[in-house]
Amino acid sequence: MNAKTFHAQFEDKGVNPLEHVINRVLKAFELTADFYSFIPEAGLALAILGAPANKIGEQAWCIVGARESYLAALKNGSWKGFSCSLQDCFDKRLILNKLEQTAIDLTEFVQSSTVKELNISLLFELLEHEVQHHGQLIRYAYANRLGFPNSWSARYSV
Repeated sequence: MNAKTFHAQFEDKGVNPLEHVINRVLKAFELTADFYSFIPEAGLALAILGAPANKIGEQAWCIVGARESYLAALKNGSWKGFSCSLQDCFDKRLILNKLEQTAIDLTEFVQSSTVKELNISLLFELLEHEVQHHGQLIRYAYANRLGFPNSWSARYSV
């Protein structure tokens, strides 16, 4: 599908394609917060036994850092490197606070920006990163028999 076809499919429905991407990013953010709200704090220290994997809390560190880093890139117009302000990836309260704050920060930024100021490629990369973590978190949840929040059952086949 070329860019013209991509835009046309949204214009026919009266939807701004950039707004659609932003809404998908924010929905993915909600799903991530739902997952971390759902699992017990002890679940943050779980890994996938027998597989080269980090822990569920360390996945949150990567998610928060990517959100912060992509927001910095969006503000600057290009990638400026990865950094993460989450100091303890095994503290559920801190994780949930950072997930909420990064969602608020992105929402405020896109609401105060014009379409010309927003880099849709960076927004797609952020969305891809977030949902790739969803796939990883599904594997962690299955491996550790954690279950899933209702929102994940509604969105994914879990």
